[in-house]
Amino acid sequence: MSHHFDSPTGREDPRLNLCDIYIFPGSPGHTVMAMTVNADAGISAPDTFRSEGIYSFRFDLNGDAREELTYRVRFGDPTHAAGDIHAHVQSFEVRRAVGADALQGVGGDLIASGTTGQVVRAQDGVMAFAGLAPDMFSADGVAEVSFIDAFFTKGTFIPHAFGNRQQLFLKRNITAIVLEVPTASIGDGLIRIWGTISLYGHAPEVQVARWGLPLITHMYMVDPQRREDFNRSHPSDDLRRWAPILADVVEKMTQLAGSSAVAQEYGKQLIERFVPVVLPYRLGTPAAFDFLEFNGRALTDDVMGVMLTLMTNTALTDGVRPPGDRVIDRFPYFGAPFLPAEQIGLEPLNPASNFVASGQRY
Repeated sequence: MSHHFDSPTGREDPRLNLCDIYIFPGSPGHTVMAMTVNADAGISAPDTFRSEGIYSFRFDLNGDAREELTYRVRFGDPTHAAGDIHAHVQSFEVRRAVGADALQGVGGDLIASGTTGQVVRAQDGVMAFAGLAPDMFSADGVAEVSFIDAFFTKGTFIPHAFGNRQQLFLKRNITAIVLEVPTASIGDGLIRIWGTISLYGHAPEVQVARWGLPLITHMYMVDPQRREDFNRSHPSDDLRRWAPILADVVEKMTQLAGSSAVAQEYGKQLIERFVPVVLPYRLGTPAAFDFLEFNGRALTDDVMGVMLTLMTNTALTDGVRPPGDRVIDRFPYFGAPFLPAEQIGLEPLNPASNFVASGQRY
């Protein structure tokens, strides 16, 4: 469930639950970045963004695990959409910030503004969209929780947990922020991206959510406080704070699976790929999140299978894939959200029962 329901803050307010990040080539000479929040939007989560929130795409351009460039999005207060008391609209602004402005605050150059639910075409080839969209993350979420819980609480390896192949997120929506910008306005060559959500208002800015790679919190951290701490951390601290924890999990998992003759060495190799926890992408190239290399992430990449295989060093998958028929070949690339008529029979997702493992500290 990538980072769906991954922290106490995200479960308390789904508008602050940063679920996924994507980056891939768009129209010629342009790059697309997308962020999703509000797991199960419209059923068990809102269809709005938090007006005190700062939703940021952060770019490390030189490999120092710090942001030199940030695209941040802020929203106005929700109002009812015309003729529909159940739907909402919000104004939003997109700013491009560099230097000190990239680190914190609300500074930067205004590059786009508009209203949720509508495609915004701004100057200099910038396009923006924010609103309800289909959730492109796929997972047999119940099986994944059972698999991870058995490892942490019982020290067992149960690959058969993934035998049912049930797509828990099928026909569910999220809210998405999608930006398409000229690639040259980001840079060239290899960059690294991560996303954050911060609260900003009467008090100093506080980061409450972070996404750098899929499923890091769900697969490697079961303690709620540890997940909360990760969401409030910065990539520059990952080697010190999180590398030992991730490496220990991988070593123990591969030992249980009997999949590595030298589990410690495999753990070290994998951590070199995972830390800092950011998503690498070579600008202008096809995006592919796969076993051999992380190079951005396309909307239809099956990240669960990749992350399970890397964690266990076995060919392990949950057997479900993103709904490819919900992707379109033009901005905003997310197709139409699922309609209520398509969601008949879906029960609200309950994060307290479905997505929180045993709570044992690790």
